[in-house]
Amino acid sequence: MLSDKISLVVFDMAGTTMVDNGEIEDCFLEACVQNGLNVTRPQINAMMGWSKIAVFQTFWRKKLGENHPDLEDKVEESFYTFKDLLEAHYENTKQHPTEGAVEVINWLRKNGVKVVLNTGFYREVTDIILENLGWDEGLDENYVSTGDSFIDMSITSDEVAKGRPHPFMIHKAMKQFGITDPKKVVKIGDTPVDLAEGRNAKCLFSLGVTNGSHTKAELDRLDNDGLLPTVGHLKGYLIEKLKLENA
Repeated sequence: MLSDKISLVVFDMAGTTMVDNGEIEDCFLEACVQNGLNVTRPQINAMMGWSKIAVFQTFWRKKLGENHPDLEDKVEESFYTFKDLLEAHYENTKQHPTEGAVEVINWLRKNGVKVVLNTGFYREVTDIILENLGWDEGLDENYVSTGDSFIDMSITSDEVAKGRPHPFMIHKAMKQFGITDPKKVVKIGDTPVDLAEGRNAKCLFSLGVTNGSHTKAELDRLDNDGLLPTVGHLKGYLIEKLKLENA
C-alpha cells in the first residue's frame, strides 16, 4: 500500500506542476534592466527556484559589495519592480497544469498520501496563481486543506526562515501533518535547488522533472534519485521503486 511507504510528496509549482514558458525569467530580466543591473538569462536561470528576493540580494552584493550603504535599498527597489511585473503577468494570463500533474496529485491523495505545493514565490503571487488554477479552493487561512480541496497545503519561501536550498519548507509541511521520518517524504521539482532542498531535508527521494526550467543534461550533473520527463511520470516511478502492487 502506497501510504505505508510514503506519507507526503512535496511538489514545486512553476515548471513542475504549473506550465512555465520562461515568464519568470522575463520578469527578472526586465526588473534588472529597469534598475541598472546587467545580468544575463543564464545567470537568472541558474537561480530559478530560489526565494525571489534572494536573487536580487545576490546580484546587488556582487555589483556593490556586501557592506555598501545602498545595498538594501537597491535590493528592495529591484524586488518591488519584479513583484509588479510578475503579479501583472499572472493576473492577466491564464495558467495551466503541467502534463500529468492533476492526475498524479489525485492518485496520491486517493491513496492516502499528503500533497504539498512549495515554491520560491512569495505569498501574494502564489495566491494569484492558486486562484487562477482553482487550486485555492478548500484551503483555510493557513493554506491547509479543510477537507474538500485539490491539495493538502501550500507553502511559500517567505513563510519560513530561509527558502531553498534550505529544507525549512519541507520541515514545515512535515510538522503540519505530524510526519517525523523524512524517509516517508518525496520531493520533486525542476531546478537544482529543488534537488538540493530534498537532499537537505533527507527525503526518501529527491527527484527532478526535465520539462521545466532546466534540461535533463543540466540536472543530470547534480545529486538526484531520478529525473522524470514530466511530473506525471511520478506514479510509475513510485510503483516501480516501492514495488507496489495493485496501485
